[in-house]
Formats: sequence, structure tokens, C-alpha cells
Amino acid sequence: MNTTFYKEEIKLPHPPSQSGHYLAVKQVGNMIYVSGVTCKWNGKTLYQGKVGKDLAIEEGYRAAKISGLNLLAILQQHIGDLSRVKQIVKITGYVNCEEGFGKIPQVVNGASDLFVNLYGKEGEHVRCAVGVASLPGNAAVEVDVIAELKDY
Repeated sequence: MNTTFYKEEIKLPHPPSQSGHYLAVKQVGNMIYVSGVTCKWNGKTLYQGKVGKDLAIEEGYRAAKISGLNLLAILQQHIGDLSRVKQIVKITGYVNCEEGFGKIPQVVNGASDLFVNLYGKEGEHVRCAVGVASLPGNAAVEVDVIAELKDY
């Protein structure tokens, strides 16, 4: 699925299906919360394993970017038009890695850079980047997002 976004066209995957008993999206007023998604592209996990052991940091970065694209696909499905996003407020990135791996922020930058490149100043956000022992499907990265919508 392609979408023209501010003067740039990006390719979005199909929104991933839920893998448990939770909401993919919850909107409270103008705030929208999107549950964490991994680095799947149309149902297939593209990056599996531990970043820093099985995967290079650059592969982890790409995995985080794919997670961000999945979040945008979910947002678009829910709100209809990504230009309705006023700002990205916060992301949390989880990196599948071994104990002692210290380059978690560089990996999560894949998602952060995506949002800043798309939304400019409004894409700048607070964030938490966490290393974890494992993720669903042995995915390399999972990211969630909180965004604010414009008044319509």
C-alpha cells in the first residue's frame, strides 16, 4: 500500500494482525495509542534474532524502521489519513539483544528517524529504548507509538 505523505511517497505494509487479546489502537480524545508491532512486512518477520549477535546494528535499524511503517499502516487504517497526525508524542522501542548490548538507541533510531523525516519538527518525540531477552516470533525489534491528532 502506497500513500502520498507530505510531498513524499512511502510504501506501507498491510496493517499487521493482532496476536493476542488487546486493542491495536485506542483513541482518547485527540490522543491515539498504538500497541507495539514487530518488524513484519505483510505477515512475514523480516529480521529475526538478537541484534549484535545474529544481526548487525544496521539490520536492527531497518527492523525498527519497518516497525514504524507498520505503526503508520495501523494509524492510516484507523484515522484514514496520516496528515491528521498533529505530532508524534512518544515511542518505545524494544530490541531483542543479549545482556550487555549497549547500542539500543542506535537501533531504535530507525523508527525515530522515520517519524522525524516524515513529520519534521512534529515528528520529534520523547522515547524509551529498551533491550529485552526475546520478542514475539523472535523478532529483532518491536515499537509502539503515542500520537496526537489534529482537531477536525
